[in-house]
Amino acid sequence: MLHPDWVREHADEVDVMHIHFGFDHLSPDDLGDLVDALRETHTPLVLTVHDLRNPHHVERELHDAQLGVLVPAADALVTLTPGAAREIRQRWGREAIVLPHPHVVDAVTLSAPRREHRGFVIGVHLKSLRASMDPMPVIREVVAALPSLDGASVRVDAHVDVMTEGYEHHSVDIADELTLLADSGAIDLRVHDYFTDSELWDYLGSLDVSVLPYRFGTHSGWLEACFDLGTVVAAPDCGYYAEQRPCITYATPGSTGESAQVPTLTAGLARVHRERPAWRADPAARRAERIALARAHEALYDRVLAGSSACTS
Repeated sequence: MLHPDWVREHADEVDVMHIHFGFDHLSPDDLGDLVDALRETHTPLVLTVHDLRNPHHVERELHDAQLGVLVPAADALVTLTPGAAREIRQRWGREAIVLPHPHVVDAVTLSAPRREHRGFVIGVHLKSLRASMDPMPVIREVVAALPSLDGASVRVDAHVDVMTEGYEHHSVDIADELTLLADSGAIDLRVHDYFTDSELWDYLGSLDVSVLPYRFGTHSGWLEACFDLGTVVAAPDCGYYAEQRPCITYATPGSTGESAQVPTLTAGLARVHRERPAWRADPAARRAERIALARAHEALYDRVLAGSSACTS
């Protein structure tokens, strides 16, 4: 759909092009051609800016250049938090409509009671080690904090491709260190392939705290799922995670400047252990929010189709 030929071939079938993700592989010139095709066919472009820093890119230059084409060209912009809208305003002089992320967990699971479990379980999931992750400093700090947290344990999950030689995302250093920590009993290491949705909900629901081991980023669907399930999130002070839903913010390990004023991960975990905050989405409120979001998008599409300046001012 992001190819100019597709836009031209399907112009009679499409009223609005709304882009969220999926343009990682396209060059800024490719995106410029896409914008030209949308203009040629009089198809409005709506862009939801989920990521101001792409979590899959080691360097930021390509994503910055891609946004540099799409953000100025969009007939309307949406983002998830006031902080992201402020950054968009500062970087491009554009106003973005702030609409929160809808619930991630299905309605039945959203309303199900949390299952009881023993102890205080802290989870760190490495997934497949995308570029934004720096898990080992986080895991070391959690392990060091365990003696001060009565009944606490840490569960570390990693996909098979991280731990197995010959896979694209294999890291010898991380695999070796995790194996040593597991062999010493410091962590409960689980190695597996991608969870299904139901497996992921079961996993997140088994944790008291899910620590996001990110060194950069913007927003998090994982955080939204944890909020749906009543699992506290400890998020780094990069990006705008703290503006999405209630969470603990910790200073990104090794960071300087503003992070010096942010509590450490150890302090954040101690707070959660002490206070046991009950931060869980209300199912009725989540349903109402989803309806409101659908209506907001419908109104937005109506405005761009009518050529209203209200959506870009």
